[in-house]
Amino acid sequence: MNVTPTAIADVLVIEPRVHGDHRGYFMETWRKSEMESLGIFEEFVQDNQSKSLQNTLRGLHYQLKHPQGKLVRVLAGQIFDVAVDLRENSKSFAHWVGEILSAENSKQLWVPAGFAHGFYVLSDSAEIAYKCTGYYDAEDDRSLLWNDPELAIDWPLLDEQPLLSEKDRTACPLSKAAVYQ
Repeated sequence: MNVTPTAIADVLVIEPRVHGDHRGYFMETWRKSEMESLGIFEEFVQDNQSKSLQNTLRGLHYQLKHPQGKLVRVLAGQIFDVAVDLRENSKSFAHWVGEILSAENSKQLWVPAGFAHGFYVLSDSAEIAYKCTGYYDAEDDRSLLWNDPELAIDWPLLDEQPLLSEKDRTACPLSKAAVYQ
């Protein structure tokens, strides 16, 4: 696997080796020993998959008491994937990184626990799969405002107003959000 660090040291872009021929392709998307060589010693306990239409923005989601690390990849389509550092004592607190992930480029984004995560769909639709290091806890589910001026995320919006859930539309700005101590 090829690993590219991002502007936030703990967030990594991971590119599996794709072996292709006239029949199609094969790639290994996760291998415990490979991840450990990258310094990722997490145990994944839950896999999630979602499908979203173009112009859908999901996030920025996180769990405070039961944080989740996420290894995100796209099965079909293309997204702009974002991680926001919510670790109050981190040098990169309130900073964000974004990466285009697609079925074609096979890139994955490692988003460690302590970050809010979200994505925006650039293609007609996109199917996203991600491995999680913690279980989903509905009572601990939080949402950070996607367009908070303090974060100034440079979303590559195709339309002025993305498709949002009510939860994401009414999310907390950073100034009012609970963060990791």
